Amino acid sequence: MAAGAAEARVTTGPERRDVVVDLGPRSYEVVVGTELLDELGARLARLAFHGRVAVVTSTRVARLYRDPVVRGLRAAGFEPLVVELPDGEEHKTLASLATVHDRLLEAGVERRTPVVALGGGVVTDLAGFAAATLLRGLPTVLVPTTLLGQVDAAIGGKTGVNHARGKNLIGAFHQPRLVLADVAVLSTLPRRELLAGVAEVIKYGVIGDAALFGRLEERLPDLLALDPELTTSVVAACARQKAAVVADDEREERGGRAVLNFGHTVGHAIEAATGYRRFLHGEAVAIGMVSAARVSERLGICDAGTAGRIENLLERAGLPTRLPEDVPVDALARAMQSDKKSSGGRIRYVCVAHVGRTELVELAVQDIVDRL
Repeated sequence: MAAGAAEARVTTGPERRDVVVDLGPRSYEVVVGTELLDELGARLARLAFHGRVAVVTSTRVARLYRDPVVRGLRAAGFEPLVVELPDGEEHKTLASLATVHDRLLEAGVERRTPVVALGGGVVTDLAGFAAATLLRGLPTVLVPTTLLGQVDAAIGGKTGVNHARGKNLIGAFHQPRLVLADVAVLSTLPRRELLAGVAEVIKYGVIGDAALFGRLEERLPDLLALDPELTTSVVAACARQKAAVVADDEREERGGRAVLNFGHTVGHAIEAATGYRRFLHGEAVAIGMVSAARVSERLGICDAGTAGRIENLLERAGLPTRLPEDVPVDALARAMQSDKKSSGGRIRYVCVAHVGRTELVELAVQDIVDRL
């Protein structure tokens, strides 16, 4: 965790954890628990919304949750409009953004119309960016349905779409009004997507919570089986850590938020170099984390064996840890040069000092590539 990061306020209850992202008058709750989808309408009303609600979701998620969400919203007195997008990172584009803009404008949304993002990280990022840019800003409520979305994408206000030159190069900061992380919906995730989310959970252990990392080493099978109590606790621990980092450095102006990029420099480059079709985000980040740990060892920043410990946990989770031989290193270098964090061919690279603490090091792109 970034030094001096603000503490997130947390309330607990049976199978429920409430984490507050403390941003003064723009603070909001991240509610983690079960049966939260049933509360969506009531919580929107509690935030003083009424009338039209825009729900942006993906085709797969719509098959599972569109009807119950729409029924619940209508029962609470809302008029839901649903916009469905194709599944997959390759659809997180300006073209998809235009589709959302067109549908919302055709429906006559107003400045107080809330946009509910119901889906994984792609839906969260894209719907959030659509809300940030339409009518100079619509309120958002995020209902992440993937583990990756619940522990990462839905918290912190980062929104955006991809560009051919790199991931999330077009976007804006736009904080939500509320995040509902219903861990019960994770049981409907394809196994591969669940494991991709576990990569981000492991990341939080590496960057700021050695106790969480140790708990994952001990109870990984229980997490993979989605034990409700453990899953709620783990998701809340990740949300708490990200909330504190965001509260301390909301817009990446002081450098503290950069810690969240551990594994992402190489991970994003892998995604871009393979056209966002071959690897899920968490899979690419898993490879990136092991790469960053190896770089850290070779630079003498962490003890020998640290990379092996991280790699072992990722492999136990069924995640890739090595760059495939058919992914050209020069393509990764080009993608890193276009990374948002790149300046003058150098990147503030997140290294690991030991499990639970990181260190920022400025490296040339070629230094990173040479140590892959």
